[in-house]
Amino acid sequence: MTAQSSAPSTAEGRLKAGSLGPVGVAFFVLAAAAPMAAFVGAGPVIFSLAGPGVPLIYIVIAGVVAIFAVGYLKMSRYVNSAAGFVAYIERGIGRRAAGGAAGIVIVTYIALQVGFWAQFGVFANQLVTTYLGLDIPVWAWALAFIAVTTVLAMRGVDMSLRVLGVILSLEILVVLILVGGIFVAGVDSASPESFDPTVFTQPGTGIAILFVATCFTTFEATTVFSEEAKNPRRTIPLALYFVIGFIAVFYGLATWAVSMRVGPDSIQQAAGDDLSGIMFSLAHEAVGPWLDLAMQVMVVTSFVAMLLGMSNMFARYSFALARAGILPRGLSTVTHRQAPAKAALANGLIVAALLIIFFAVQADPMVHIYAWSVALGTIGFILIMAIASVAVFAFFVRRRRSLGEGVLSTIVAPIIALVLVVAMLVFAVANYDALLLGSGSTAKWLLLALPAAAAAGVFTARRSKTIDFDTHPIDDGDQLNPISDTQPKTPPEKEKA
Repeated sequence: MTAQSSAPSTAEGRLKAGSLGPVGVAFFVLAAAAPMAAFVGAGPVIFSLAGPGVPLIYIVIAGVVAIFAVGYLKMSRYVNSAAGFVAYIERGIGRRAAGGAAGIVIVTYIALQVGFWAQFGVFANQLVTTYLGLDIPVWAWALAFIAVTTVLAMRGVDMSLRVLGVILSLEILVVLILVGGIFVAGVDSASPESFDPTVFTQPGTGIAILFVATCFTTFEATTVFSEEAKNPRRTIPLALYFVIGFIAVFYGLATWAVSMRVGPDSIQQAAGDDLSGIMFSLAHEAVGPWLDLAMQVMVVTSFVAMLLGMSNMFARYSFALARAGILPRGLSTVTHRQAPAKAALANGLIVAALLIIFFAVQADPMVHIYAWSVALGTIGFILIMAIASVAVFAFFVRRRRSLGEGVLSTIVAPIIALVLVVAMLVFAVANYDALLLGSGSTAKWLLLALPAAAAAGVFTARRSKTIDFDTHPIDDGDQLNPISDTQPKTPPEKEKA
C-alpha cells in the first residue's frame, strides 16, 4: 500500500482524524442530551407519572444502556465508521439490513430535530415575551437558530466544541447550584423512597421509562465521531461509559433533591399540577429569583446546544451514508477543514423545510410538531437499537473464537441487551398514545414512515453493487483485526490499487 492510497480523495474525503479526545466526544453527546432542557422540560412529566421513584428509573435505564454498550463497544474494536449503528448492522447481518437501518436512522434523527426545534421555539418565545415584551413567532426562532447551528456544523467540530463547552458547563453549573441550594435550604424528607423498587409496579412507570430513555438517545454519537477521535479504541469506550455514568448520576441526584424538597408523598401531585413551572419555583424558593431567571435562559440555550450537537452528529451520519452509496455521493465531500459541510447544509435545509410545512398548515408547535415528531423518533431509535443488538450478536457468533473474545461480552451481554431493548420497543408501540401526549390518533400514521424508509433503504442496497460502508480492514478471508489506534483504515481494493 502506498502513501497515496490512504490519502483522501477530493470527491469522497475523510473526516478530520485525531481532532477529538474523550472529553470532546463526551461534550457532543452530553450537549445533545440537553441536561437542562430535559431536567426542566421532561423531569416534571416523569415525576407526574412515577412519583418519587424517578431517580431509580434513571439508574435502571442507564444500566440497560450499559449492558447494550458491552457488546457494542467490543465490536467497535473492529468497526470504525461515522455510520454508527448502520455500520455495525452491515458488519453483523449484511448490506441489505444496513440499507433498511439507514432509512430508519434518517427518519429518526430528522424527526427528533424537527420536534425539538419546535419546542425550542416555544421556550424562546415565552422567555422573550415574559421579560422583554417582544412577541417573536415560534417559527422565526426555530428557523433563525437552524441557520446558526447549520453554519457552525459546516465549519467543523472545533468551532462547535467551543460553543458546546461553554453552554454545557453553564447548564451543569446551574443545576448543581439548584441541588446545593435545596440541600442548604433543607429538605422535607431524606427517606430512601426514591430508590424503592416498587416504583416499577406503578401504572405510570412504564411511560416514564420511555421519557427517561429519550435522555439516552444520543449515546450513539460516541461511535459516529469515531473517525475523528484520537486513539478510538480508548477514546470511544471512555466517552460512552462517562456519558452513561454522568446521565445516571446527574439526573439521579437532581431529581432526588427535587423529590426530597417537595416530599416523596407530594411530588407526583405537585409536578402534575405545575408541569411547566415547578422547577423554576423550586429555584426561586431554594436559591433566589436570579436562579429562576438563569434557569429559564439556560433552558433555551440548552436546546441550542442539544441541536448543535445533534446536527453535527447527523451531518457525519449522512456523510458516511453518502460515502457508502446509500445517499447521494455529493454529500460525502468535505471542506479544507475536513468537515462534512454539504451534509450539514442538507440536514439544515430539510429540517427547516419540514418545519415550514408544519407551520404553514398551522400545526401547534407542541401538541403536533413536538409530540408527533419526538414520538416517531423515539420509536425509531429503540428499533435501531434492537436491530443493532442482533447485529452485534450475529457478528460475534461467527467470529468470536477466531478473534479470541470472551463469551460474556460478545454473546451473553448482547442477548440480554436484545431482550431488554425489544421489551422497551414492544412497550413503546403499545403505549404510543402516551408518547403523543394526547394529540390524537392521526399521528399514528406517521409510524408508517419507518417501514417505508426501511424498505427504500433495502431496495437501494439491493439494486446498488457499489455500496461499501468502508468499516474494516480485512486480512486472510474473514479474519478481522482491530482498527488501528493511529491510522485510518483503507478498504482492501484501495490497498491493491
